[in-house]
Amino acid sequence: MPFCPQCGAGVEASHQFCAKCGGRQPSAGASPGGMGGFAAAAHGPGFQGDFAGGLSNRHAALLCYIPMVGWIAAIVVLASERFRRETQVRFHAFQGLYLFVAWLMVEWVVSPSRFLFDDLPLYRLVTHGLQLLVLFAWIFMMIKVSQDHNVDQTYKLPIIGELAERSVCEQRT
Repeated sequence: MPFCPQCGAGVEASHQFCAKCGGRQPSAGASPGGMGGFAAAAHGPGFQGDFAGGLSNRHAALLCYIPMVGWIAAIVVLASERFRRETQVRFHAFQGLYLFVAWLMVEWVVSPSRFLFDDLPLYRLVTHGLQLLVLFAWIFMMIKVSQDHNVDQTYKLPIIGELAERSVCEQRT
């Protein structure tokens, strides 16, 4: 039985990805059918035609928390067949999307109202505080995901994490 080069777990010889860490297995190689020899040769060994196919679960979750643009990776993860059954990665994708929505609410709803309350110093403190809070949450989650060695454990943000967990559960049914 071969072992995963990333985490050392035992994997079946026919599997393309490790069930424990999601890493691509070198023994899977390029598929003889599907994309044909020309496409596999043009893109290198192991090309499967799926954009998210080469991403490990950790890297996919990490990309969902990149400030301002992580929503793109989150949508790719949620739409990808590769992560259809990976509940932890989908949780991070939803949580990253909801963080982006929180940032949009601060930028499009709270910040434009400064014209009404601009002379109040407390208003500026609240607006900048909310912007920094969302930015801190993005960075904090990137650190948590990159340091998370146990795939089954995830850190849930207070309100957004509950929404993300519900979204994942709703999609499973």
